[in-house]
Amino acid sequence: MTSVNPDLDEILKVALRAVSDASIITRTVQTRVETIRQHTKDDRSPVTVADYAAQALIAARLNDAWGELKLVGEEDASSLRISGNASLREAVTEVTREVWDDARVDDVLDAIDLGNHDASAERYWTLDPIDGTKGFLRGGQYAVSLALIENGTVTLGVLGCPNMSSDFERPFDSPDSAGCLFYASLGNGSWTVIGDADTSTAARLTASATTDLTSMRLCESVEAGHSRLDESARIFEHLGGRGRPARLDSQCKYAVVARGQADAYLRLPTSRSYVEKIWDHAAGKIVAEEAGAITTDIRGNDLDFSKGSLLSANRGVICTSPAFHIPIIRAIGDLNLFPN
Repeated sequence: MTSVNPDLDEILKVALRAVSDASIITRTVQTRVETIRQHTKDDRSPVTVADYAAQALIAARLNDAWGELKLVGEEDASSLRISGNASLREAVTEVTREVWDDARVDDVLDAIDLGNHDASAERYWTLDPIDGTKGFLRGGQYAVSLALIENGTVTLGVLGCPNMSSDFERPFDSPDSAGCLFYASLGNGSWTVIGDADTSTAARLTASATTDLTSMRLCESVEAGHSRLDESARIFEHLGGRGRPARLDSQCKYAVVARGQADAYLRLPTSRSYVEKIWDHAAGKIVAEEAGAITTDIRGNDLDFSKGSLLSANRGVICTSPAFHIPIIRAIGDLNLFPN
């Protein structure tokens, strides 16, 4: 790891190990999808098992390290505690034991419920244990995303991308068995881990320096329900883009921009009422920004993490390498997209 702050080094070490081990859990679940579905009689149960198990593992690791954990997680264990969900409880506990050997059912449930903070503290963690549910279920890209927020500012982020390849030529719909692990802390750059999280070296990430609008490489969501893909196409055409956008799920898109594999990621509002959640963007934002990218909402405003668990002061998200940010914001205005 690379850092200049001993305390930050220790925080990063714990966070990296937790996300790395959670990625092992989620990868294990993907190899057992049909078995889990048959056992629980539920087509969505594999991602449910992975969500719960990853959150339990990460919450337990953070709590063991420092205690009094303040974590805004996506899951809680209330439904798992229902008597009729015994098979699901057992499946979650079993897969958690892949890296937490002596985990008991009650340990796992209690760890999941450590993610019940309301985002009101000056300093807290936020976690999306499986970001990109549909990508996970189809065997595509997804992320385990963990971030630390202090006084409304994201100060540290770790992204586990278990199916992402370090080979830029490998298609995103072709999962890589090694995966990638990215991390960043405020003022210390953005990095990708090479090797094991405990004994690793790190390579620094740098966003693209390309300035030619016609060569802009866009990445966007696979699912139309997550972003206005039609409006992305209008923006791209307005700017003279010639390429075909790359589509992949989850905060992996932030990493793709951070490592210079794409120039822009657009997440455009699908409705006036939809509000983005902090755990869907916190880790990705700092990984991209520390690599030199710019992240704002569609109006050019900084993402505001001081409003609780929702980005209620913002609308949509744009993450780009420096040369493309202002042109995209202008294009949105020129096309009169998303008027107030």
